[in-house]
Amino acid sequence: MNWVAPIKDEETLKAFKQALKESDIKYYIMFEIGIGTGLQLQDILKYKVKDLRNKSELQVRIGVRKMERTFDVPEELQEIIRTYTRGMKANDYMFRGHKTDAPLTREQAYRAMKSVSMSIGISSIGAQTMRKTFAWNYYHETGDIYYLQQLFNHASPTITYRFIGEKPNVEVPMRKLTACENERCRKILCQDGQGRIKEVIRQFSEISDDILNPAMPDSFYGSVDCLLGQVEELFDEYHQAVDKH
Repeated sequence: MNWVAPIKDEETLKAFKQALKESDIKYYIMFEIGIGTGLQLQDILKYKVKDLRNKSELQVRIGVRKMERTFDVPEELQEIIRTYTRGMKANDYMFRGHKTDAPLTREQAYRAMKSVSMSIGISSIGAQTMRKTFAWNYYHETGDIYYLQQLFNHASPTITYRFIGEKPNVEVPMRKLTACENERCRKILCQDGQGRIKEVIRQFSEISDDILNPAMPDSFYGSVDCLLGQVEELFDEYHQAVDKH
């Protein structure tokens, strides 16, 4: 199964948008709404014509916390929506299936995007691509990983960094921890910290044993080298952050 990633470079994003336009304009509109709002695909598919036509901004609520966001709809997209919905009724679904008044299913929308992406050589597209691209853009504009963590109800910033395909910045969570959070961490680690560390050591021990196993494939060594490089960088950042305290 391919890793679903955000689209990070502008050229790839432009190429994918153009391919969506050429495939079916509704998929382009759907994608623009997704990367502009951060909504889940299944929520976008619920939109009706009255929700999007002649709207210069969209008020949305994201995730289980129902955090409010406003998406300013670009004028070009407003015009595309007006053209696309010409002749459609206010209560019609925006993104309908072929020869039906029912909205596309999540699977149908995913397959359409996947087909378009594969046609231009992009393999890492999935149902979460729009949301991840929205999050990656927001992070690189603001640097605020904690807002995204709250928005997506992630348990930790590390999960959010992984979600957007970025390496965690160890100093950020250490700098943000309050006295109460530090006290909570002390209690948790006193209860299970050694067990967690032992589990990490056990897994590294297995990897160490396998390194000398001639039956292991070359891909194993490539993965281990990447893993060790990331761990070494995290340790360096951890020690630098600790030294500042």
